[in-house]
Amino acid sequence: MTPETFKSEILPMKHKLFRFAGRLLQNIPEAEDVVQEVFIRLWDRRDALKQYRSVEAFAMTIAKNLCLDRLKSKRNRQDEFTEKHEQADSLTPYHHVEMKDSFQKVNQIIGILPEQQRMIIQLRDVEGYEYEEIEEITGMNQNAIRVNLSRARKQVRELMKKQYNYEFTKN
Repeated sequence: MTPETFKSEILPMKHKLFRFAGRLLQNIPEAEDVVQEVFIRLWDRRDALKQYRSVEAFAMTIAKNLCLDRLKSKRNRQDEFTEKHEQADSLTPYHHVEMKDSFQKVNQIIGILPEQQRMIIQLRDVEGYEYEEIEEITGMNQNAIRVNLSRARKQVRELMKKQYNYEFTKN
């Protein structure tokens, strides 16, 4: 793989990898370090990347493993992580503030979920991965993924209602 190909095919994954690592680690500098390490490992294996069905899933797996390693070694360290959220330009300032506030509340609750649930809800609901891709990234079977996702969503709903008297509406 040439440096140009790497730049055009691999580097565009940077934002997804960063959001994923950031959600798991809840620490911006550490998330940046993980993304950098993922790219180093992908570059080192650039000639073998063709053997993977999905290089993106492989990159996410590397990121997941690096994050879990960091979490295990620094179990007690929790820094606040704030994810930038892009809003549609058509929103009124009131709706923009309301959506940002709701987003922050949900992020805060997702941040206290167990690691596995936090990772799965991030991959499925935030990043938009399919169950098959999540299975490849996490090594869990799809039934376990669905159960964990259901439990995570239920816990988010319950905590939002309990802490903020917030009701979710189905669109």
